[in-house]
Amino acid sequence: MKYILALCGALVLNAVANLSMKVGTQAGGLGDNGPVGALKFIIGSPILLLGLICFACNAFLYMFALQSKSLQISLAYPIMVGGGYAIISVAAYFLPSLQERLSPGQWVGVAMILAGVITVAVMTPSELPAAAVGEQT
Repeated sequence: MKYILALCGALVLNAVANLSMKVGTQAGGLGDNGPVGALKFIIGSPILLLGLICFACNAFLYMFALQSKSLQISLAYPIMVGGGYAIISVAAYFLPSLQERLSPGQWVGVAMILAGVITVAVMTPSELPAAAVGEQT
């Protein structure tokens, strides 16, 4: 259970990181003054720093989840990518600072992606290979 919770935490942190960076870079200026200017721009932007911190925490939680013998990467990765896409798309639609619009076709696509992730999760065998049974934590 702790690995599933870590995966869910990583998923949310990934979405927050992406949304933070989008909001933080909307005014532009990140690449205007070379690498040193970009670093100053990031350090001077709390929202960009939040995004970077969320990415770092996301990576840690995702690695923690992947160490599970029972959580297959063929399940974990679709949850991260598909779930992340859905969260980011819906959040970008509702966030006043982004106000992205999704067409009806895009809403259908988001629903299909979520249906695909759920299908992968439901159809993934829950039994462990014989060699890993003694190693489950």
